[in-house]
Amino acid sequence: MRRATIALLLVLGCQRAPPELAVAPVAAQAALTGALTGAPTAVAAPTAGPTPPAVEVPPTDPAELATWITARAIIVDGHVDLPWRLRKSSTSAGVLTEDVTLATPTGDFDWPRAKAGGLDAPFMSIYVASSFEAKGAKAEAEQLIAIVEALAAAAPDKFALARSPAEVRKNSKAELISLPMGMENGAPLEGDLANVAYFHGRGIRYITLTHARDNHISDSSYDKRHTHGGLSAFGKRVVAEMNDVGIIIDVSHLSDQAFWHVMELSRAPVLATHSSCRHFTPGFERNISDEMIRALADKGGVVMINFGSGFLDGGLSLARDKHEAAIAKRLRKARIKAEHPAARSHITAYEAEHPAPRATVEQVADHIEHVITLVGIDHVGLGSDFDGVGDSLPTGLRDVSEYPNLVRVLLERGHSIQEIEKLVGGNALRVWAQVEALALAKPGPPRTP
Repeated sequence: MRRATIALLLVLGCQRAPPELAVAPVAAQAALTGALTGAPTAVAAPTAGPTPPAVEVPPTDPAELATWITARAIIVDGHVDLPWRLRKSSTSAGVLTEDVTLATPTGDFDWPRAKAGGLDAPFMSIYVASSFEAKGAKAEAEQLIAIVEALAAAAPDKFALARSPAEVRKNSKAELISLPMGMENGAPLEGDLANVAYFHGRGIRYITLTHARDNHISDSSYDKRHTHGGLSAFGKRVVAEMNDVGIIIDVSHLSDQAFWHVMELSRAPVLATHSSCRHFTPGFERNISDEMIRALADKGGVVMINFGSGFLDGGLSLARDKHEAAIAKRLRKARIKAEHPAARSHITAYEAEHPAPRATVEQVADHIEHVITLVGIDHVGLGSDFDGVGDSLPTGLRDVSEYPNLVRVLLERGHSIQEIEKLVGGNALRVWAQVEALALAKPGPPRTP
């Protein structure tokens, strides 16, 4: 009975379902009543008029239904490190060596796998390492932005830039994968408040204020110096300017003190674009606590769950540290550097006997449900960190083709189609639209979304 109900709700509510798949209201209500009660469905004969469109009946098997949903709902992933991956694998002359418009043997993202997984809008992470602080960070960001722009320009039948939620929806209807951009690390602002508006003009739609070390904007969750005791004086001005310009504040990577400063100062909802729940990883400040989740939700924000095994299970984090130490020891013994091509065969041989400990897709669902339990369905999303967390992705979510596996688990746990639509993309798009609207409503010269 529940499967029939889900199927009908999906036809009625799916974000990308074309108009021709809509269910006639009277027939839909009668069918839904029958599905809920088990009673035979009786529908009054239609009055004379145009023949109603045929209704596509979705599958009832959870795995098949999950694929059906992901092909129709808009999926937004808050953090994919593809630009960094492409930059890292390029030649010394800056020539890219991977073509992600085709299936690639390495990495977590390419166009065929993204289409298979139903991915619509992966936020391209413009990742600027902490080592660039005061050492050419803006120029580094420019090079990564150029990679994204070149990718969209080279494959206009597959990819398109997206600077607003409206453009994401437009691209989805055209069967294009949107490439919105978020800047991971505020170091490229280089102490100049005007660079906030500048990077908005370059297409940046969120900024993670810091990364692995304290910078001139904010303290980092990974840096125990806590240089500013949260946000710097400049960082507080950055928060206000981001609200004014229409760039989402990303609180991932922030120290707890910096997070609370953002909560106090921001007039707009914020995202944690690739963080999970500290409840499952006690003492891991990179994830966010229950108290922080509640505060973020009170401001209308969204926690986008990171898929990395270390973010999902505190015990696994320690086990993976031991596993990686054993691999490093093996490579040292063989006198091979980790980045050397020959290292791959040594690692593969070791892991054939000693598989890398990793989380499961069910544990990702556990984090999603924890947020839902705390603050409701409107404040959770997906922030995989694909191409950014190495070989630590969970079983069942190893690349962008496997979002349907997560949707299947959520269906099996009784989540409705409307709930799934919100968490896979709707919630993130809402925050983006609210941040955009706040900036557009500010008195002054007209701003472009």
